[in-house]
Amino acid sequence: MLLKIILLLTLTPIVELWILFRIAGATSPGFTVLLVIVTGIIGGILAKMEGLRVLEQLQRELQAGQLPAGPLLDGAMVLVAGALLLTPGVITDAVGFSLLAPPWRNILKKCLKRKLKKMMASGRVRMYKDMGFGPIHRTPPPGAPPLENDNDDEEGEHENHRERRNQ
Repeated sequence: MLLKIILLLTLTPIVELWILFRIAGATSPGFTVLLVIVTGIIGGILAKMEGLRVLEQLQRELQAGQLPAGPLLDGAMVLVAGALLLTPGVITDAVGFSLLAPPWRNILKKCLKRKLKKMMASGRVRMYKDMGFGPIHRTPPPGAPPLENDNDDEEGEHENHRERRNQ
């Protein structure tokens, strides 16, 4: 897996540069630079708009009391899309623009779910429903050590802090 990541991070910029040089040779260097700048600006604007739309969807699902797994995954994909669109290159732009399109994201989410199910079936990934976290209470459970400010009033605590700092 690490070898794949290293190859991806080294070969992608080389291929991107080669494509950009080919475009510059077929058109002009100025057009190629303009192309990189314009796709970066348009991609940033579109990523922001799509990110806000996903954020609204996330908030709606949270307000409805639902677990927003879909919008969280969409948000992660939009974040990756924005990073790819700000990276100069044709391949990264194509992947970035496709990640901004909800139909492509839905296809990718289905593929990711299928892969995760296969990994869970093979035992490489385990999911736990309950990690023991419960509601947050204002008082500590029985037998827990007292909190620092349990018996001190707020003003007294400030005075103690000032005295310790001055010593």
